[in-house]
Amino acid sequence: MKLSGRVSFREMEGGVWVLEGDDGRTYQIAGGDGRLRKSGQRIEVEGEVDSAALTLAMVGPVLKVKRYRPL
Repeated sequence: MKLSGRVSFREMEGGVWVLEGDDGRTYQIAGGDGRLRKSGQRIEVEGEVDSAALTLAMVGPVLKVKRYRPL
């Protein structure tokens, strides 16, 4: 699946990186590298939603990043 949106950092449970998707949903980012983690950056992500993943952050489903590119 491909999604686009804005990367942000949320200060909860030690901090969590999220994608605020253009689809109106919020996804917890799993994977990627340090260049992905820049708050405010717009990106397009290719990956999969892991509906079985459980996290303490509870910001939305976990998005396993396969590839991404800045927009």
